[in-house]
Amino acid sequence: MQSKLLLALSAAAVAPTAAEQVLGVYIFHRHGDRTSKSWTPVSLTPLGADQVASSADFFRKRYIDDGASLQIADISADKAVLSQLAITAPVDNVLQNSAGVFAQGLYPANKAAGSTKLANGTTVVAPLGGYQYIPVNTVTSASSAGSESSAWLQGSSGCSNAVVSSNNYFLTPDYLSTFNDTKDFYQNLLPVINTTFNSSTATFKNGYTIFDYINVATIHNSSIPSDNLLTKSTLSNLYDYASTHEWNLAYNGSDPVRAIAGSVLAGQIVTALQGVADGKAVPKFNIQFGAYAAFMSFFGLAQLPAASNDFYGICNYASAMVLELVAPSATQTSEDDLTVRFLWSNGTAAENGIKAYPLFGQKETSISWNDFKTGINKFAVTNTSDWCTTCGNTDGSCASNTTANASSEKSTDHSNITRPVAGVIGALVTLGVIFLVEALVMLLGGLRLVKKSTLANAHAAASPAVSKA
Repeated sequence: MQSKLLLALSAAAVAPTAAEQVLGVYIFHRHGDRTSKSWTPVSLTPLGADQVASSADFFRKRYIDDGASLQIADISADKAVLSQLAITAPVDNVLQNSAGVFAQGLYPANKAAGSTKLANGTTVVAPLGGYQYIPVNTVTSASSAGSESSAWLQGSSGCSNAVVSSNNYFLTPDYLSTFNDTKDFYQNLLPVINTTFNSSTATFKNGYTIFDYINVATIHNSSIPSDNLLTKSTLSNLYDYASTHEWNLAYNGSDPVRAIAGSVLAGQIVTALQGVADGKAVPKFNIQFGAYAAFMSFFGLAQLPAASNDFYGICNYASAMVLELVAPSATQTSEDDLTVRFLWSNGTAAENGIKAYPLFGQKETSISWNDFKTGINKFAVTNTSDWCTTCGNTDGSCASNTTANASSEKSTDHSNITRPVAGVIGALVTLGVIFLVEALVMLLGGLRLVKKSTLANAHAAASPAVSKA
């Protein structure tokens, strides 16, 4: 009863007025429960799949079902129309599988929707009771490929400047102070973690992986070595230290490139919602699955910690952030009339509900579409060229970007003439001007050009002979 009441109150708190119309949404979703990163291959667990499925059911009832108070304009309720959907995840087993589960929860098997009538009059129903085939597309994502198998997400981001920026955290006084202050804390946990960590690795530098290892164990293991050490206070400290560690690797206010994951995500959000705002035949329901660090990066860039300190911590499995593009009515869809709401659920929305928060340090939870674009474009990375420039990368896909920039420089400098060639041409032009001036002087002064040898002979003939001694 309390759970149902919580969900009802949560829905009421963020529901638009009766006249409003949701035009489209962009959801960034964390995967469900998984195995520990300390033991590869990392995989989605049945619990994790159930968490994601329940989240999909929540969003189906919120945005898809006929009669839903926030049903997206013209969205198909029962049959999955692929042009209306964009379900994406990077190349990663946990994230791809989470996205696949979500797709089936959003549009469950349906005999009517998943059937076809043949020319001979036979009706064929798709396998598994009308299973609807919804592809999960790979994406050059805010979360890098294989992120759930990586202990340090930034390490596989591929963004050179971001990797350097994150590494700089390990040189800061704050990091070194925390490292020294927590030595005893982590060493005292060795009886719990000594099958995977030793005295040299049980430190704050591995704060996240140690937290993850113990967190997974507390969820799945019926017995844990020396579990008497895992007091409520210790578990709380483990989470706080891990959150501090990961926040500082994912975001730094004075060095925005560190939050490249959040910048990429911001670019994907504004690009997707712009298509909806333009009224184009683009996906109305966009959902991308990614890792916790991308949430942190986006939260920092969007100034969400100003709204709640909860945005500093590592988000729970199956968490979701949602951006709704809303029109004041079904007929008022001019861009100047549109607004955006940001909503957040820490953990599956089916259990925790969803709540609106203000973006960019503002107080109102609803922001005009134009102000939203202005705010998010301050840090959004929207294309490969911007990414390459921000990251300082010149290899791989950025090699063509470097070549393009060089070509652009040539085309704006002496009309496709390189600087060395332009210099030679300039010298020749200067010499030509000099010769032209000399010719004019000779012509106007009655002078003519004579060989030096001719002048010498003439001079000798006009002078008296000189005798030799």
